Amino acid sequence: MTAETGASLLLVGCGKMGGAMLDGWLAAGTASRVVVVDRVGLPDRLAGDARVSPASGADALPDGFVPDVVVLAVKPQVMEEALPAYRALVRPGTVFLSIAAGKTIAYFERLLGEGAVVVRSMPNTPAAIGRGMTVAVPNAHVSAAQRDLSDRLLRAVGDVAWVEDEGLLDPVTAVSGSGPAYVFFMVEAMAKAGEAAGLPPDLAMRLARATVSGAGALLDASPQEAADLRKAVTSPNGTTQAALEVLMAPEGLQPVMGAAIAAATRRSRELAG
Repeated sequence: MTAETGASLLLVGCGKMGGAMLDGWLAAGTASRVVVVDRVGLPDRLAGDARVSPASGADALPDGFVPDVVVLAVKPQVMEEALPAYRALVRPGTVFLSIAAGKTIAYFERLLGEGAVVVRSMPNTPAAIGRGMTVAVPNAHVSAAQRDLSDRLLRAVGDVAWVEDEGLLDPVTAVSGSGPAYVFFMVEAMAKAGEAAGLPPDLAMRLARATVSGAGALLDASPQEAADLRKAVTSPNGTTQAALEVLMAPEGLQPVMGAAIAAATRRSRELAG
């Protein structure tokens, strides 16, 4: 691989997350060749793209194909069955990049061999629109060049942070990986509260969706801290302050969110074994 030609990739699993990443790689020119293994084949939108070709499985890869990166994007529950077939690709020059939740580096080293070059990552669903947040951790065999390549591949769908302590991926999963669901539930709760206050259901949901997505866009665009933006919206003795006094009470949102994050962190550790 060179900077001019891009990387050769094997994508194992082309569902929503894998497909979103593939679109990002092709758009950015990060990949020069991608072989896709997926039970339903290539998405129609990729028909005719000379850089992408399908394969029915590990035993049907093109002759002589040696990928720079094997991206593991299958569901965690089928990883045990799928992964051993790719053990023949283990070599110092090929990095296995996992986006599967809960599967540890030790797990991949057990199935692939202790010499496998592995990057474990945890993306979230906004990656589907290029606005994801991914945290990644390398094993001891990952070179600086392989880490840089993995970073570029993950940045195709959003922001990336790296950690050295794999144990941090459990709270990362709780905050970021599961986090979009919390936001979607907040939209549901706001809409129901709006209905209870007298708004028509369709208008209540429209207001809740637009407010949350707009506030998120404002937060993303602003250099200010979230707390500063909150204070800027809060007039003394106004409506926002009245609501925040409920949300910020000792029994309000913070302890509930803390309990939720703790529960998700515990479950992530349980799933990782």
